[in-house]
Amino acid sequence: MAIWVKLPCCSGLVLLFLFLGLLLEAWAGKIRYSVPEETDKGSFVGNIAKDLGLQPQELAERGVRIVSRGRTQLFALNPRSGSLVTAGRIDREELCAQSERCLVSFNILVEDKMKLFPVEVEIIDINDNTPQFQLEEVEFKMNEITTPGTRIPLPFGQDLDVGMNSLQSYQLSSNAHFSLDVQQGADGSQHPEMVLQSPLDREKEAFHHLLLTASDGGNPVHSGTLHIRVQVMDANDNPPAFTQAQYHMSVPENVPLGTRLLTVKATDPDEGANGEVTYSFHNVDQKIAQIFRLDSCTGEISNKEPLDFEEYEIYPMEIQAQDGAGLMARTKVLIKVLDINDNAPEVTVTSVTTAVPENFPPETIIALISVHDQDSGENGHITCSIPGSLPFKLEKLVDNYYRLVTERTLDRELISRYNITVIATDQGIPTLYTETYISLQVTDINDNPPAFPKDSYFTYIPENNPRGASIFSVTAHDADSDENSRVTYSLAEDTFLGAPLSFYLSINSDTGVLYALRSFDYEQLQELQLKVTAHDSGDPPLSSNVSLSIFLLDQNDNAPEILYPTFPNDGSTGVELAPRSAEPGYLVTKVVAVDRDSGQNAWLSYRLLKASEPGLFSVGLHTGEVRTARALLDRDALKQSLVVAVQDHGQPPLSATVTLTVAVADSIPDVLAELGSLEPSTNPDNSSLTLYLVVAVAAVSCVFLGFVIVLLALKLRRWHTSRLLQASEGGLAGVPASHFVGVDGVRAFLQTYSHEVSLTADSGKSHLIFPQPNYADTLISQESCEKSEPLLVTQDLLEDKRETFSQQLLSRSHSFTPFLLILRERLLT
Repeated sequence: MAIWVKLPCCSGLVLLFLFLGLLLEAWAGKIRYSVPEETDKGSFVGNIAKDLGLQPQELAERGVRIVSRGRTQLFALNPRSGSLVTAGRIDREELCAQSERCLVSFNILVEDKMKLFPVEVEIIDINDNTPQFQLEEVEFKMNEITTPGTRIPLPFGQDLDVGMNSLQSYQLSSNAHFSLDVQQGADGSQHPEMVLQSPLDREKEAFHHLLLTASDGGNPVHSGTLHIRVQVMDANDNPPAFTQAQYHMSVPENVPLGTRLLTVKATDPDEGANGEVTYSFHNVDQKIAQIFRLDSCTGEISNKEPLDFEEYEIYPMEIQAQDGAGLMARTKVLIKVLDINDNAPEVTVTSVTTAVPENFPPETIIALISVHDQDSGENGHITCSIPGSLPFKLEKLVDNYYRLVTERTLDRELISRYNITVIATDQGIPTLYTETYISLQVTDINDNPPAFPKDSYFTYIPENNPRGASIFSVTAHDADSDENSRVTYSLAEDTFLGAPLSFYLSINSDTGVLYALRSFDYEQLQELQLKVTAHDSGDPPLSSNVSLSIFLLDQNDNAPEILYPTFPNDGSTGVELAPRSAEPGYLVTKVVAVDRDSGQNAWLSYRLLKASEPGLFSVGLHTGEVRTARALLDRDALKQSLVVAVQDHGQPPLSATVTLTVAVADSIPDVLAELGSLEPSTNPDNSSLTLYLVVAVAAVSCVFLGFVIVLLALKLRRWHTSRLLQASEGGLAGVPASHFVGVDGVRAFLQTYSHEVSLTADSGKSHLIFPQPNYADTLISQESCEKSEPLLVTQDLLEDKRETFSQQLLSRSHSFTPFLLILRERLLT
C-alpha cells in the first residue's frame, strides 16, 4: 500500500522537473539582441554564427536563413562576417508605437537539420521625437461668471518616445487668472488642466493669451508648445451634454470607406449661439485622427482610411462638444474592429427527457447533445455553455458530445418549467454561435406547507359591531400544485375573559374569512390575540400558523362625566366666590370633566351655554376655566348663575351640562354674610316675567305681520286706483308723493330703530333701554315720533304692573317691533 501511495508523488516530481527543464531549455535556446533605433542600414546587431555554434562560411553552406511571417524584413545575415545586421532604418515608434518594450521576434532556420532557432531583438529607444500638440493653437470661451477653481482640461502633448525620452512635464506661462495642474492618469499618463484662480472680468480683459510647454526627459531636452487663447464671454447657463458617457461600436475590418460608423449627440438647452454645438476630436492619436472623419455639425463619425484589425483591435478617441459661448463637454468613443468568421456551429439533440420530479438527485441526465462546425482552426473550435443561473451543467464527452445534467436538486415552487438555452460558440472573430432550446417540466411533490404573506396580521374593528359581521380575512398560499396546494383554515383554541375563542369568533374553513359572533365593547375588551392555522391537502398534510391581533376602535358611546363641581349631598347648592374687585381674566373656578371613551371621542371642549349676566364670565374652550370677562360693576347682581356645557369630539358629539352659582361681593366677609340669600328663588314672578315677554313678542309679531299685509293691500289698492285714474283722466299729476307710503318706507321705518337689551332672569330687576329712533329719510306718523323713555321694571312693581306692561307693549307695537324681534331671538338662544 505504501508503494502505491508514493508512486504518484514520485511521478509528479519527475513531470515537474521535466517541465522546468524544457522551460529552461527554451529560455536558453532563445537568442536575444538589442539595437538602437534609427541606425544605418547594415549596422551590426549580433554575431549570429557564433551564437549558433557555426563558422561564418557555414551560414551559406547549411542554408541558414531568416524566417518570419507577414512582416517586412528588418534584419539580414552577412554571410562574410556571420553577423546579424539591420536591413534598413528601424523606427521604433512606427514599429511598436508606445509599448514599453519593443521586441522583434523571428526564427533562424538551419535547413540541413530542419531546425528553428528563435531570435528576439529589442529595439532601444533614442530621443528622436519632440513632444508635440495636435494643434498649434487652441481657443477656449469662458463666462465671466465662471467661479474660481473651475478646471479646463487642456490638450496633452504626444511624444512618440518612451521612458525618460517621453513627455515628462508641462509648464504654463505666468498669468494672474490661470494656473496649471497636472493630473496623473491610471496608466501613468499626465493630463494637464488649466485652473481658474481669480474671477474674470470681460470689461477689463476680454482675451487672455497663454503658452503651454511640454518637455521630455531626454538629453538634450526637447519641448513643444501650444498657444492658448481664452475669450471671456457673457453668461451662458448650460454646457452641452452628451446623451451617453461613452459610445461603443463594433465594425468588421472590411467595412467600406466612408461608412457612417456612429453618431455622437450632445444637446444644449440654451438658445441662439449658446445652444449651437460643434464637435471636434480632443486628445486623439494622430494616426487615429487620419483614419476617421468627424462631422463638426452632426457628430457623425466615418472612416476615411481602411481599418486594420492587426494594427488596432480598438480605436479609442475622445470627442469634444462646445457651444457658442465656449462651454464644453467630452465623451469617449471606442470602435472595436472585428475579424471575419462565416460559419455558425451546428447543434443536434440526440436524446432528451421532458419531465423530472423535483426531488430527483443531482447529476440526473437530461439530454445528450452533439456539436459540429464546418469551419477550421480557431473558427471551428467550439465551446458549449448554458446560462450560469440555471441549475444545470454541461459535461463534455468524447468526439464533440456533451450531456446536460442537473447540478442540484430542483424546486418546482421556484421554477416549474425550464427553457434551457444551449449555446454553441466558435472561437472566430466575430464570434458566431447557435442556440438550441430544451424545455423541461418539473413535476410537484408535497414539500411546502401553506405560507401566509406576513408573519402576523392586525386589524381594527369598531366596538358595538353587529353580530355575524365579517371583520377580517386571511389567505395562505401553498407553492405546491393541485391537491397539494388546496388550503383549509381553522382557529387555534384559546380563551378570553373566561370564555372560549369560539364564543367570540368563527372562521370560514375555505375562504379564511373571520366573523364576529358577539358585539364587542371597547370599555371591556380592547384587544384579541389569536392564531389561525392553514392546512394543505397533500399526503402527508402540512400546516402553518399565523398570529392575528384584533384591536377594537372606540366609538362615541359615552357622554362626558363632570367631576367638578360636585354638589353637596344634603341638597344645598354649591357656591363659587368672586370678589367685586376682580379684574378681567380672574379665575373663578374650573370645570373638570372626563370621558370614558378614548382618542378623539374623549377630547373635551367647554363653552358657556347660559348666563344670568351675559358677557360677565367666559369659559376656556379646552381648559374649562371660568374667568371674568370684564370688571365687576356695582349693578351686577350678587348671585350669578352659569350653565357650562362640556362636549366631546365624537361623531355625533355627546355633551353634559353643569350649573354654577357664583357669589359676587367686595370682600370675603360680605360673601359670608349674604350666603343665606343664595337659595334658589321660589318666587313665581321671576319665572313668569319671561313667559309674559314671550307672549308679548308673539302677539306683537302677529300685529306687525297684519300691519304689513294691510299696508301691501293699501298699496295695491292705490296702484289700482291710479291705473283707473290714468285710464279715465290721464293721470294724477296733482297728488303729492308724500301721500304714498310703500314697502320701501316700511323697510326704512324698521331700520330706524336700534335697541340695547340687558336681561337678568334671576336678578331682582330687568333693564330694557329703548334709544330714540332716527327719523331721517322716513315717512312715519307723528305718534311714532314720540320719544320712548327707558323702562325700569323692578321686582316690587312686577305684580302690579304686569297687565299694564303687556298693554304698553301691544299699544307700541309699531315702534317696539325691532326690539321685540331681537328679544325673541335672544330668549330662544
